[in-house]
Amino acid sequence: MHLKPINQQVVAIVGASSGIGRLTALKFAQRGAKVVVAARSESGLNSLVKEIQGFGGDAIAIVADVSHFEQVKAIADKTVSHYGRLDTWVHAAATGVMARFEDITPEEFQRVVDVNLMGQVYGAMAALPYLKQEGRGALIHISSMEGRRSLPLQSPYCAAKHGIEGFLESLRVELKHEGTPISVTSILPSVINTPYYNKVCTKLGVKPTGIPPYYQPDLVANAIIYTAEHPTRNFIVGDVGRLLDLLQRISPELVDSILVLVGLTGQRTNEPKSEDAPNNLYGPIPEYDRVEGDFSNLAIPSISDWLEMNSVFKWGALAAGLAVAALLRASWWEKNV
Repeated sequence: MHLKPINQQVVAIVGASSGIGRLTALKFAQRGAKVVVAARSESGLNSLVKEIQGFGGDAIAIVADVSHFEQVKAIADKTVSHYGRLDTWVHAAATGVMARFEDITPEEFQRVVDVNLMGQVYGAMAALPYLKQEGRGALIHISSMEGRRSLPLQSPYCAAKHGIEGFLESLRVELKHEGTPISVTSILPSVINTPYYNKVCTKLGVKPTGIPPYYQPDLVANAIIYTAEHPTRNFIVGDVGRLLDLLQRISPELVDSILVLVGLTGQRTNEPKSEDAPNNLYGPIPEYDRVEGDFSNLAIPSISDWLEMNSVFKWGALAAGLAVAALLRASWWEKNV
């Protein structure tokens, strides 16, 4: 399966007014792609398009709420009517409620599922016909490590992200059976320093936080750009995410025990915040139309992401690790047998 170079692509990015989506749009445009950006925040989209056009990029904006299929379909339709085709669809729109499950209303839970899961489903439904028409392309869905391992206080978000993983696995097999050359990628970020924690609905009595350490949005945007050119099944962003994935595979009960200790207290700051404070559950909050959140001081680099995108070094590091392990085993055997 071969995907076009970025500078030959038309890319639609959903959830582009802030955070990962906003930075990803900027990076695609800087690399020469034609970009369509969509979100609920009209002011955020307008400022993004202006920024892209300011450095000579090509972009248009579409205001849309992903919980409505017709609005999502309009993104794909306008992309093709304006640029003639669609090559890559990036779906990053998300919302959440941070609270104990017992404190979440049925309507709030449903809303998170409508945006975070059904929005992604609608995105694939809208984009697939145009990608098939083009004969190749990429569906890139921003999931989360919480689609592999759920956290407390985020039950609707985790449920939706697990749903994305199940949906994409099913879709991927159907496309392979058809012989359709469309890459289906799940991006699974660790804790990322975006304005999500500023905008999310909270019933904790304080401003929420992810469980540190954080990673900067640049890591996720780079992973998205990479998978738009290189067909990739899953891309975990952040060393901690890869460690969590390993621990979850080895012993979910161990991860349970760790989260009992840090999962609830680790997602609370000391900054009071009322549950009546503005949030993005049902509408946009334009004042947070920016890339980064408030936790840059807790952000760390990630080595494994670079290795994942540089396969020669990745396999070289693995081979070196196996060689060292073999030498250590041989040395132990020589001394003890």
